[in-house]
Amino acid sequence: MTPAERRSTWSLASIYALRMLGLFLVMPVFVLEARQYPGGDDAALVGLAMGIYGLTQALLQLPLGLASDRLGRKPVILAGLAVFVAGSFVAAWAPSLAWLVAGRALQGAGAISAAVTALLADQTRDQVRTKSMALIGISIALMFVLSLLLAPMLAPLIGLSGLFAITGVLALAGMAVVAWVVPAETAGHRRSARGDWRQVLTHPGLLRADLGVFVLHAVQVAMWMAIPALLVQAGLQAPGHWKVYLPAVVVSLLVMGGFLFRLERRGHFRAVYLGTIALMVLVQLGFAASLQTPSLWTLGLLLTLYFVGFNTQEASQPSLVSQIAPAAQRGAALGVYNTLMSLGIFAGGLLGGLALRAWGVTGLFLAGGGLTLLWLLLAWPMTAPPSSRR
Repeated sequence: MTPAERRSTWSLASIYALRMLGLFLVMPVFVLEARQYPGGDDAALVGLAMGIYGLTQALLQLPLGLASDRLGRKPVILAGLAVFVAGSFVAAWAPSLAWLVAGRALQGAGAISAAVTALLADQTRDQVRTKSMALIGISIALMFVLSLLLAPMLAPLIGLSGLFAITGVLALAGMAVVAWVVPAETAGHRRSARGDWRQVLTHPGLLRADLGVFVLHAVQVAMWMAIPALLVQAGLQAPGHWKVYLPAVVVSLLVMGGFLFRLERRGHFRAVYLGTIALMVLVQLGFAASLQTPSLWTLGLLLTLYFVGFNTQEASQPSLVSQIAPAAQRGAALGVYNTLMSLGIFAGGLLGGLALRAWGVTGLFLAGGGLTLLWLLLAWPMTAPPSSRR
């Protein structure tokens, strides 16, 4: 990477990291802490509160992606972060589950993922873009690890409201990074929006990637409707959950960086992409099969394998979309991609809660396995992006 590319990558990764740390802080304890609100005993309502963020994200990702093509990336990112800050403090103040839903919805309205990813794509060359996207993916994974360490310790001290207040402060720090650290856009980075952006809705490769990110995040959120309770059932109380999460994520990152990315660089992008989807199918089935007598060792192994697949996909998918999308519609393409990601978050929370109530934990994981298998079958015809071919 050039010095300018490194600065763009690290500064934009830090924005993702600050924002995602705030979001992830509530995930490991949300289901347990939400029970303290009126109506918190309804799994479907708790799932709505957890997933509504994704619905409002989905409604605004494409409009804000298009706006970033026309108005510039940084103004859109700053405006979105400001809305996210407001939602965080509403959620921190919320006296009821209904107000918590409202705060989460407002958080989601700060839909900046497409604009941030498009800005990184603008400021990096094709041959280093996968590495740049991977660094963002790694920063997100590290924030997830940090949240798993901090959330169980902070929740008993400051509650869910305190965690949301921290989320707002972190987003304010992200605004400072955008204003003073992220490199300025240049005329060459501003993409013309004269082309028909609707072509991104009919491109087969983009449609496969959009489906993939929907399933990836729907299954992730649905899993965390059950994972905390499974760890408690296996004998590990909430403050100690990091003892399973931390090794699982760290080992997965080592496997991803030391093995899988090397295979990608040697021209095996398609094999890695499809192989990690298949791995996540097996993980869902493994969870379903192990629920009679769950042990910490089994849960830890399954989580490690899951994070290998999830983190690899999280790093590979945005790069894939940015390379195959028409340059003039890159913001729009990433807007559609992030819309499907957000819909996946919403569906995972809402439908995960409904599945848990109707079918129990085994049915939840079997549904996740079936959905991931469908993704694998539809992704099978894919080809590697140009920069990954030899």
